[in-house]
Amino acid sequence: MFSQKIINWYQENGRSLPWRGIDNPYYIWLSEIILQQTRIEQGTKYYEHFVKEYPTIRHLADATEQQVLKSWQGLGYYSRARNLHATARHIAHDLGGAFPCTYKDILALKGVGRYTAAAIASFAFRLPYPVIDGNVYRLISRLYGIYTPIGTARAYREFEQLLGKLIDTQRPDLFNQAIMDFGSMYCKPSGCDCDNCIFHNECVARQTGKETLLPVKQSPPKTAERYFYYFDIRWSHPADTRLVHLRNEKDIWHGLYELPLYEAQTPVADKSLRWVCDERMIEWFGEKPSHIKVGPCITHQLTHRTIIARFVTVNYDYAPSKIPETLLQIHPDELKYLPVSRLIDRYLSEM
Repeated sequence: MFSQKIINWYQENGRSLPWRGIDNPYYIWLSEIILQQTRIEQGTKYYEHFVKEYPTIRHLADATEQQVLKSWQGLGYYSRARNLHATARHIAHDLGGAFPCTYKDILALKGVGRYTAAAIASFAFRLPYPVIDGNVYRLISRLYGIYTPIGTARAYREFEQLLGKLIDTQRPDLFNQAIMDFGSMYCKPSGCDCDNCIFHNECVARQTGKETLLPVKQSPPKTAERYFYYFDIRWSHPADTRLVHLRNEKDIWHGLYELPLYEAQTPVADKSLRWVCDERMIEWFGEKPSHIKVGPCITHQLTHRTIIARFVTVNYDYAPSKIPETLLQIHPDELKYLPVSRLIDRYLSEM
């Protein structure tokens, strides 16, 4: 009765989204990767751009990583884009362009976890694998009074086992879409209209007054602070020039371009920052700049870390006689074609 009731609700109230009502596994996979850690409102624009820019998996495979990262710019979690590109190449070159059609083979793809594999398997191939995201955890934990902390392996097994009994094996695609939509649109984190809910007679949380206590969440990890000092190095002679470098280390924003960076363990005062800037410029170019301007602090929040950034404008009258090979010399207009982090894009757009 649960599956029939929630599917009936979905058929009357479900959201109309561009990746629904299709069975193209490439488009479904694309939408699922984009929507990881991304709101639907924001993700929809990126999905539509990717479908237009890379209409088939071979188009995506034939693109360069830099092109894919540029298309992804602003979504964050750039490992998703790199995995997306690598998997497209694997499917195009190693699998003959055919998207895997079993849960096991889909799960084996790079960047695909259990939730994404279940979504692709059920939406594209009508296989009865339940999806489990935050919306599903919230609805099921409240409805059945489950206090196991979500985000744990134990919780996933428990919810997967229960949902395996509830899922409509003939219409797994509609079931999964329905349960996610109901959790997102109706059984919200707060402000639910429980009295008019289609499950108000069965819901354990409503009957016990524990709606706001479920689901139980683990304590979030502590957010670490990192201190980034960027040098916006410029000169006008013989030509207007900027310097950037590519992040190659295994760290945040791998594969993206940014301004030359100095990272400190603790905040650096203005006077000390000017001294650091002079030392770096002498190290890189063999001479001090003609002028330095230190900008204000900018806070950039990531999931598990906070970036405290400052941008230092560094001016030379003429191009230095030597430039390190790690720094790329470009015209300012070329910056818009390079993939950069949201932090750098924010700075460049506000200049």
